[in-house]
Amino acid sequence: MNPIEDLSPKSVWKNFYALTQIPHPSGYTEKIAAYLVDFAKTHGAEAHIDEAGNVIMTKGATPGYEDRETTVLQAHMDMVPQKTKDHPHNFETDPLDVYIDGDWVRARNTTLGADNGIGVAAAMAIIEDDTIEHGPIEILITRDEETGLEGAFGLKANELKGKYLLNLDSEEEGEITIGCAGGVDILCNLTYQEINVEPTNMLCYHLAIKGLLGGHSGIEICKGRANANKLMARTLFAAVNTKLAWLCNWHGGNMRNAIPRESEATVLIPAAMKEEFLALIDKCKNIFINEYKDIETSNFQLTATPVDEIPTKAMPQDIQENIINAVIAAHDGVLRYTPSLPDLVETSCNLAIIDIADGKAEVIALARSSQDSMKQYISNKYISCFSMAGMEVKLEGAYSGWQPNPKSPLVAMMSDIYEKQFGKRPIVGACHAGLECGIIGVNYPDMDMASYGPTIVSPHTPHEGCLIPTVQTFYDFTLEILKNIPPKA
Repeated sequence: MNPIEDLSPKSVWKNFYALTQIPHPSGYTEKIAAYLVDFAKTHGAEAHIDEAGNVIMTKGATPGYEDRETTVLQAHMDMVPQKTKDHPHNFETDPLDVYIDGDWVRARNTTLGADNGIGVAAAMAIIEDDTIEHGPIEILITRDEETGLEGAFGLKANELKGKYLLNLDSEEEGEITIGCAGGVDILCNLTYQEINVEPTNMLCYHLAIKGLLGGHSGIEICKGRANANKLMARTLFAAVNTKLAWLCNWHGGNMRNAIPRESEATVLIPAAMKEEFLALIDKCKNIFINEYKDIETSNFQLTATPVDEIPTKAMPQDIQENIINAVIAAHDGVLRYTPSLPDLVETSCNLAIIDIADGKAEVIALARSSQDSMKQYISNKYISCFSMAGMEVKLEGAYSGWQPNPKSPLVAMMSDIYEKQFGKRPIVGACHAGLECGIIGVNYPDMDMASYGPTIVSPHTPHEGCLIPTVQTFYDFTLEILKNIPPKA
């Protein structure tokens, strides 16, 4: 038995550990979906996979609670696959190496998947425990939330019967979320003809930025952390514009909703300019260290490593300059805070992925805003910027935010329960991350919804951790909510 399975509440941690042993990154959820269906049926619940790939389970009421309204427990089954640069882990085939670190559960050199595995595990614990007092329950475990909320978008209007929905995907215990930002993916693409390069008297270097904190591009975008793609753009801007380097390829980031921790590029330089080039790289490194010394860790690196094999192909001068200029100019980070709530981010953008090689260039960003007009505004900034660089720009996967309902009967009940259980009122508010409630609410406009969860830090990074004591609080709170769901009108 893994020590994690002995933590409290045991049923939740046992199920969570089981989930960590099944590879389930976004895009590869078939195995975990099948596992969840088998689990539900083994414990006497009905379960099926809908047309969108979501797992839907139903469990009848315990005796004496048959007259209660139906409650939906909702979480997502996929996890963000992030790892440290040199770690050999394969998210599609390998189990996670999870361990206890003081009061935290973490995974070695990878994301933990507590976002949103803990929510799934709590729902599983409720499925298998017939002593819990509750009315009729539906459990919705969605597919590919992290890469575009695919399961929520595909959910049909007739799949659920519940009046109340408990989203188990928030990450700060003691808070109840009642609203979130909307988002849109910004895709910039260009094909170009590579030019031939005469390698005589040229040197090749591999530039690498790594060791940054990264983070969740919604809830941690306000922390001022460095974006590896932006730092690489500044480095390349300095080197290319001074004729010290010629760009061959560039790769940075791999998830639209994760602040890029790493970025790398291959450049050619004149052999006679070697010392000047290396001095420039060292200067850039020292500038970045100074700028982020109070935010980033001491693990930050900007390195220039010689490459023995000299490339014979590179980007045309106008193409490399246009793309570098566009990445430099494009907005990254917080654009505006909510005027009525100055501590809440309203609009932001994460310049998430750069993939340039072999005559193809792609830049992907994720814009978020609780205001559709501001989401369009920041999208238009990218359209303008990258169109001037000659790139085709498309917007995909747009969704509106989840608008708060401060008069929600469910939230009022939850707040009273929390105060009675734990001696203090929960914080009720909105967040800048994307939650599935707004999308689900399009097909279920009368469903009363709220989101909450245990404390999870640094999701979408290898530093992700779940605070052990808060899982017990989260689960106890969930059971008390289910016990107090009101009778049908």
